[in-house]
Amino acid sequence: MTLYQKTFQNFEEGYLGFTTLAIIGQSCLGGAAAMYILQNGVSFFQMIQLAMVVLACSFANGAILAQQKHKLVFDLIGISVVISIMMIVLNVWVI
Repeated sequence: MTLYQKTFQNFEEGYLGFTTLAIIGQSCLGGAAAMYILQNGVSFFQMIQLAMVVLACSFANGAILAQQKHKLVFDLIGISVVISIMMIVLNVWVI
């Protein structure tokens, strides 16, 4: 069993608790990413990055609140976290 499958199985077993934590966690992470993006200015490039973070977090939260399939919710949460971390790394260490 792969790490993805094992993690998804755990997620399904405790869906209600994990989604509650996911909303809080990925929203805070998205907020931190937005802060770091905006610290570097408000150019077109920063606005594209900000839009990516906001959309990813909104899609994940929307999927949870709309009670979509567990696999879709799990994947969107993962995508949201990865995008937020990438933007933080990009704006803290690269730019």
